[in-house]
Amino acid sequence: MKSYLQPLLILLMICSCQPSQKDENLNRVNHPSHQYSFVDIQPDSMGYLETDYVPIYSDIYHIDGTNRFLLTSTLSIRNTSLTENVFVFSANYNDSYGKQLRQYIDSTILLKPLESIEFVVEHKENKGGAGASFLVEWGADKNGEQLLIQAVMTGTSNQQGLSFMTEAKIVKQIYRD
Repeated sequence: MKSYLQPLLILLMICSCQPSQKDENLNRVNHPSHQYSFVDIQPDSMGYLETDYVPIYSDIYHIDGTNRFLLTSTLSIRNTSLTENVFVFSANYNDSYGKQLRQYIDSTILLKPLESIEFVVEHKENKGGAGASFLVEWGADKNGEQLLIQAVMTGTSNQQGLSFMTEAKIVKQIYRD
């Protein structure tokens, strides 16, 4: 019986010393599973262009203002049109000082009617701060009323859970005939 116990203990010790899958992925950008439709369309060809500012809270202050509560943030971009396509040209994540931390897309994404895409700022991201933001540039052939951009922030610690939402603010619009 003793001879079976020793190899089992050695195997358990070896397995516990190996890095977990979670540790190996710390630097990986996290995207929800979604099949993006990339297209070769430039902003110049659009009849309508818009840039939106979306507040993102990668953390919030709590207790006495010196402690940070880290959050996971999901940027949701939704085409609310029943008939028109929308084209997302960029989704850039910035810190509290306006410095770009991450570029989430590098090719134009087609959003068909009622389609949505999401981008995630991971819980472990601690550089954005309470004043972080996304700048989203997008366009459409016609009017710009069909896109809804929101962010949902969530966090848990022990028995405490927190979630809230923000909406985009238009900072630039261009209409072309």
